[in-house]
Amino acid sequence: MNSKIKSLIDSVYGNSFLTHQEMRLFSDIEKAKSRIIERRKMNWDQQDVVLITYADQFRSEGKKSLPIFTHFYNRWLKDSFSHVHLLPFYPWSSDDGFSVVDYHQVEPASGDWQDIANLKRSSKLMFDFVCNHMSAKSEWFARYLRQEPGFENFFIAIDPDTDLSAVTRPRALPLLSPFTLSDASVRHLWTTFSDDQIDLNFAEPEVLIAMVNVLLHYLEQGADYVRLDAVGFMWKVPGTSCIHLPQTHALIKLFRAIAEEVAPGTVIITETNVPHKDNIAYFGNGHDEAQMVYQFSLPPLVLHAMHSANVETLCRWAQSLALPSTDTTWFNFLASHDGVGLNPLRGILPEEDILQLVEKLQQQGALVNWKNNPDGSRSPYEINVTYMDALSPKASSDDDRIARFVLAHAVLLSFPGVPAIYIQSILGSRNDYAGVENAGYNRAINRQKYDLDEIETAMSQAGSLRQRVYHRLSQLITLRREHPAFHPNAKAEFTAINRSVLQITRTAENNQRITCLFNFSDQPQSLSQKYNSVRELISDCNITEGELNLAPWQVMWIDSK
Repeated sequence: MNSKIKSLIDSVYGNSFLTHQEMRLFSDIEKAKSRIIERRKMNWDQQDVVLITYADQFRSEGKKSLPIFTHFYNRWLKDSFSHVHLLPFYPWSSDDGFSVVDYHQVEPASGDWQDIANLKRSSKLMFDFVCNHMSAKSEWFARYLRQEPGFENFFIAIDPDTDLSAVTRPRALPLLSPFTLSDASVRHLWTTFSDDQIDLNFAEPEVLIAMVNVLLHYLEQGADYVRLDAVGFMWKVPGTSCIHLPQTHALIKLFRAIAEEVAPGTVIITETNVPHKDNIAYFGNGHDEAQMVYQFSLPPLVLHAMHSANVETLCRWAQSLALPSTDTTWFNFLASHDGVGLNPLRGILPEEDILQLVEKLQQQGALVNWKNNPDGSRSPYEINVTYMDALSPKASSDDDRIARFVLAHAVLLSFPGVPAIYIQSILGSRNDYAGVENAGYNRAINRQKYDLDEIETAMSQAGSLRQRVYHRLSQLITLRREHPAFHPNAKAEFTAINRSVLQITRTAENNQRITCLFNFSDQPQSLSQKYNSVRELISDCNITEGELNLAPWQVMWIDSK
């Protein structure tokens, strides 16, 4: 029996976790450990670049979507990415997969576990562990409503008169939703995100055992990275904010300890779209919680720098970044299936500046989601837009649009940590307003699905926006993967050369040094730095002695060996 795991269980549950429950849990852990033969990669490096995608991203009549995706990946993306983050590919009822009906199955329209194994031959995999809530259409919830023994406490029933005003709300929807049980009684259940997403009651030991079995199943099916979705909300205590509670942190430590026991090298990643200081708390002491946390402040800060032509806030924030140990790193991204979160800006930018950014993006066609605050006011929490359209005015030429887009992704690829690129970004996608109208929610603006033949034709069209973006981003990714200076743990120094030019200097253990320069303005920039016989990697040209000149939105990666 693993003493660390037992100690963590005792710290959360005390005497409420019974001996027979503990024996079942440890038996499940030992069985999973005996079945996992494949060894994970033990350390990250500059080769690690993650693609974020839906399993049903591409379609072809009469075929399952997972084999189609694997075909597309092998043809277009395999040489650029080391990992594929498959967004929830389980049977689901809403929220594009994040309302899970059955954690242990693959959505039949996408394929089956053998199709996951086939993709695993081409790429390491990242799975979503949707641990906070599950679908109201699930069998677990049906058994709760039927009041079956063992399921009485699987979900959280609350007296609707309870004062829950202190609870942090991520969405402007009711916190409690009424449901009728088989005896005709009505219970108000905790629903953080929607009335189709019922929060699990982790205070009940049987829920922990069931969810650990989900985690073990994912490890057995080959998950190298495991993303803990909306994990900050996992434990509830009325009268508190019900986010980031000590029990939540203890459960993350428990998940990590179990993963390390059965599949060493597995990376636990926490997804907490919250202010930066709360986000980084999920590193724990640097050795016991998440190995990676989502770098939620990066996407809106890059947008702010682009729209203000001012890198000073971005630079100042980057200079403040510190990791608690070499066992941790950042999970960096710009675009995702969700929108661009604004809460991570709070505490970094004044609220007035955040609202100005929101207004500017709305004028250019972005949509906005709002949240309710404890004082009864509302504030924007998320901008819904493709990152392509977020960066550029509507009237921009394709040349300018691509230059801004490449600049932003070069920043992403230059940052310390492991970069993740959303499928819509490397496809060069624009806002999908028809998708919003059809789906009825704002996030659909950046969740377009494609017919395989149509998207491959568009990707092959010489001079098209999609083809140009694909080739430019693929080139940048390839360059990053070739150079140890971009190792996630390599030293990083940030400097604002002037108001509009950011410099990131990366230095590897072998002393390779790459100076990354970014012009965030529409004006040429002449820099006083002198270089003598060095190589600019992106253009593959030598720089002789003299001043550097950056064109509008130009990036340079200078190899100063």
